[in-house]
Amino acid sequence: QVQLVESGGGLVQAGDSLRLSCAASGRTFSTYAAGWFRQAPGKERDFVSAITWSGSRTYYADSVKGRFTISRDNAKNTVYLQMNSLKPEGTAVYYCAGDPLTHVVLAGRGGYWGQGTQVTVAS
Repeated sequence: QVQLVESGGGLVQAGDSLRLSCAASGRTFSTYAAGWFRQAPGKERDFVSAITWSGSRTYYADSVKGRFTISRDNAKNTVYLQMNSLKPEGTAVYYCAGDPLTHVVLAGRGGYWGQGTQVTVAS
C-alpha cells in the first residue's frame, strides 16, 4: 500500500513562489506516475500537473504552464511542485495522486491520494 502526505502550502501574496512536496510511504512509489490536482471551495477538482515514474515526461494544465514545474526524487520517494508567479485564482487545496499508470493519473483516477495542503494567494 502507498500513503501520500503533502506539505509546503501556506499564505502568500500574488507573484510569490511556493514549493509543494508529496512524500510517499512504500518503496513501490518510485515506480508510479504521480500528479498534482487542486480544488477551490465549491468547485470541481482540476488537473494541475503530472509526471511519469522516471521523470522523463511531464504534463501541465494550460493555466499553469510556464509558471509551475513538477519534478521527483525517487531516492527520497518525493514529488515536488514548484509554483512561481502565483495568482489569486491559484488559491485551493492541492492534492498529490499516484498510480502505476500515467493515463490513470492524468484522468484524475489515481489509486492513491494525499490529504491535501492549503495554498492561499492574496491579491
